[in-house]
Amino acid sequence: MIRSIWRQLLPSLVLTVIVAVAVGFVYPLVEYGIGQAFFKTKADGSFITRQGKIVGAANIGQSFTTANGTPLPQYFQSRPSATDPYPYNASSSAASNLGPSDPRLVGFIPGFNTVGLNGEPSETNPFATKADPYCVPIAVSTGDPVIKDFTGVKLEKSGGQYVCDPDTVPERALAYRQLNGLAPDAPVPVDAVTASSSGLDPGISIENADLQAPRVARARHLPLHDVLALIERHTIGASWGFLGEPYVNVLELNLALDSLKS
Repeated sequence: MIRSIWRQLLPSLVLTVIVAVAVGFVYPLVEYGIGQAFFKTKADGSFITRQGKIVGAANIGQSFTTANGTPLPQYFQSRPSATDPYPYNASSSAASNLGPSDPRLVGFIPGFNTVGLNGEPSETNPFATKADPYCVPIAVSTGDPVIKDFTGVKLEKSGGQYVCDPDTVPERALAYRQLNGLAPDAPVPVDAVTASSSGLDPGISIENADLQAPRVARARHLPLHDVLALIERHTIGASWGFLGEPYVNVLELNLALDSLKS
């Protein structure tokens, strides 16, 4: 009886040990060895160092702003990020996942997704400001956008106008045009006003970089053609020559700018 049970248990125990060693030790060591041998930089995080200090990672976007979030004019600005609790949080890669009619993404569109203070559909946006006709108001208590139930909610105001959610596409477009000195009706690249699916995109489109170039050149007292030439030198082509679109790595471009003499 005991021998019969042991004959059945022994193969299971041996296989368990073999699988545990193979999957728990051998496979990770082989993967680690291949990574270190052939892809060391990427396997170690693609960190970029200057004067012995890590200044960022080539494959993760980052902010180029002041402590209060104001964009620094002398730097190219990265694509928006939707990660929590702060932008470009690598431990919380995520997109907003908002639908194409969600006011938190596209703003309040009169006659489409706009509601009045009584919660009923409205042909006009009751929260519109002079600058932003698609304004989505902010609640005083939470600082979050309010999109449907306004009962008992105190909305934030400044100078007699509602304060709009800065993370809608219309607000981002307004901020982008203002930062870069563009006309009020100037087209804005989609990657300048929408977050990537990871929230960590390190690159921007060539069009986006070119539109930011005059502002960067003015802030650094550099000839515009020098900045445009720098963009061209740091343009990364499509993967395998046909996958995706050419782009510019923002961190690498800004580091190259810092190496120039104004």
